[in-house]
Amino acid sequence: MDARVECAVQQRQVLFLCVFLGMSWAAEEPLMYFVEEEAERGTFLANLAHDLGLGMEELSAREPRVISDQKIGFLLLDPLTGDLSLNEKLDREELCGLKEPCVLPFQLLMEKPFEIFGAKLWVRDINDHSPVFLDREIPLKILESTTPGAAFLLQSAQDSDIGTNNVRNYTISPNAYFHISVHNGAEGIIYPELVLDRPLDREEVPELSLILTALDGGSPVRSGTTLVRILVWDTNDNAPEFVQPLYKVQLCEDSPVGSLVVTVSARDLDTGSNGEIVYAFFYATERILKTFQINPTSGSVYLRAELNYEVMQTYTLTIQAKDGGGLSGKCTVVVQVTDINDNPPELLMSSLTSPIQENSLETVVAVFRIRDRDSGNNAKMVCSIQDDLPFILKPSVENYYTLVTDSPLDREERAEYNITITVTDMGTPRLKTEHNITVLVADVNDNAPAFTQTSYTLWVRENNSPALHIGSVSATDTDAGANAQVTYSLLPPPDPIVPLASLVSINPDNGHLFALTSLDYEALRAFEFHVGATDRGSPALSSQALVRVLVADANDNAPFVLYPLQNASAPCTELVPRAAEPGYLVTKVVAVDGDAGQNAWLSYQLLKATEPGLFGVWAHNGEVRTARLLSERDAPKQRLVVLVKDNGEPPLSASVTLHVLLVDGFSQPYLPPPEAEAAAAAPADPLTVYLVVALASVSSLFLFSVLVFVAVRLCRRGGAGSAGRCPVPEGHFPGHLVDVSGTGTLSQSYQYEVCLMGGYGTGDLASQSIGREVEEYPSYRNDLGL
Repeated sequence: MDARVECAVQQRQVLFLCVFLGMSWAAEEPLMYFVEEEAERGTFLANLAHDLGLGMEELSAREPRVISDQKIGFLLLDPLTGDLSLNEKLDREELCGLKEPCVLPFQLLMEKPFEIFGAKLWVRDINDHSPVFLDREIPLKILESTTPGAAFLLQSAQDSDIGTNNVRNYTISPNAYFHISVHNGAEGIIYPELVLDRPLDREEVPELSLILTALDGGSPVRSGTTLVRILVWDTNDNAPEFVQPLYKVQLCEDSPVGSLVVTVSARDLDTGSNGEIVYAFFYATERILKTFQINPTSGSVYLRAELNYEVMQTYTLTIQAKDGGGLSGKCTVVVQVTDINDNPPELLMSSLTSPIQENSLETVVAVFRIRDRDSGNNAKMVCSIQDDLPFILKPSVENYYTLVTDSPLDREERAEYNITITVTDMGTPRLKTEHNITVLVADVNDNAPAFTQTSYTLWVRENNSPALHIGSVSATDTDAGANAQVTYSLLPPPDPIVPLASLVSINPDNGHLFALTSLDYEALRAFEFHVGATDRGSPALSSQALVRVLVADANDNAPFVLYPLQNASAPCTELVPRAAEPGYLVTKVVAVDGDAGQNAWLSYQLLKATEPGLFGVWAHNGEVRTARLLSERDAPKQRLVVLVKDNGEPPLSASVTLHVLLVDGFSQPYLPPPEAEAAAAAPADPLTVYLVVALASVSSLFLFSVLVFVAVRLCRRGGAGSAGRCPVPEGHFPGHLVDVSGTGTLSQSYQYEVCLMGGYGTGDLASQSIGREVEEYPSYRNDLGL
């Protein structure tokens, strides 16, 4: 009856505890769930979406996970429905042993956004184990002189269950001498005592065999039995007594095997065999028997196996001292295991994100938990990473940490980070654990292509072949992948008049530039345009550079003679008086070259002459001068061929023919040209001859007067000599010719008077013709001395 009442009271206490924990669960700190041990796999526990006040879609989107420190995954979470169920059968005795309550902590980790909920699973005990006695038979020696009421401590039964399912009562088989009395001992264990009801008589009953039954409080009740064999001995009236009933010992967990734990001592006032004491463990569990051993003679307790503070912190030993007469006494030894710093910290990684995009702010890279199985200062930990990294550690609940970026990452500066997470405890000596992770930085298109030069200058020689490679531009992009692939293009010119598309093209892959047409230096000496470089990122980035193309001149234009013209209707004839001194300026050959530079440097030389050595040509300015004094033997008609040559490679040239008449002063009649002589060679009648002679006389007088007038004017101008000139036809030279005034073609300024001859036009007409040419080409004005 007492046992049933006690069981009902305990059930009400458990019910009250469940209600209290249910209220705590409703407050969401922490979540508490209950399950009986040995429940089948897949047993439904709860719906986390409902408990957290989240919708199933919201819970699934946040990517929930159940994590725990257990080596096995005992829970299973359906992320779509939020149902939490068992992943396997649970054995409370295997998980928690005698610990009550058996609570398995776990955490619900949500990553989007990051949040941790603490929860616990209370594994309730069921009555699945029967009480068991370590010995199948308990021998007991009792003196016949023992008075009624004497109690004899018996061995207790062990039951792996806890609470009401543990041993709650003992019974003995019906007999006339003894009954069982139950007492509560240390750690909530009850001990049976055999109480003598009436005096024993060895001669009447020398031996008794009784069945001791241990009953647990489960439903249904389980039991275990052992045989108590009682031997009735002669009188031994003094039982052993220990010097002290309780011994307390502290022992470091690193104590070596064989170390002395404690020595207990008992004494017996009897003599002989009744005074001989033997020490032994009384009610020793299997763990105690494996960990400790006792010397039966000296009472010394030794360490039999290594201690582990993290497994067991306190051992309670009951030592019995029994004399030879069967009387015994007992004492208790409490061994307190002290912790040493023998467990390094542990790091449990929950999630790791790699790679992460550059330029992202406060990105969660890793989520992990740290723990230390030691206690006190030995279990206090400090977590850190290297100081020179753009990452920081942020502590969270229950020793959770998050590794987040402290500043935006730049992949172009560093594409990979090797992070060492160091966890150090505060014990002595300090122990630490290092965990290395590698974080890769993903590229973002944040760098535009950069040209190796802001501007490029390319040279191409004129008259090039089409599709000629004239140069290259190059741009680099410090990004990676498609973000670093550069495409080149020609940008539209600001001046649409420039036909850029018909001049050059660019290879979009490598930046090679090609001339599409043959360039002409005289038509286009230089042009410039912009080239763009665009990457293939999203959005695409670009840059541009200036390209200046300079056309190099080629010697593709021969010298062009401006004076004397060779296509005139009549040959050009120069008059030279026979009294001219050496160095007398006969005329000057004026020529230009459409090229530039040294290709336009002109030189002159006398190629042919009627009288070699009579005339000379200055090489740099084309002046034709007499080389010696004239004589009567010199032919009156001289023909000179002057060669004009440029300085190009290969050199080009042109030639001009000069006709020079040697006259005895300007009063000498003008000699007809060769064509006129040929006509004069024909026979004439006498009348015509007379008329011609008369006309010649009159003309001579008129010419003499003109010559006197001209001589007076020449004297007034300094007495400079004059030479005849031929008319220059009007017309425009090609527009692409350039100014060669600096080439040295003419080094001085000269003035020329026009020789008027019948049949060749008036002097005014010739002056006007040359004047127009000089006005249209100002650069020739200096060369001609005008």
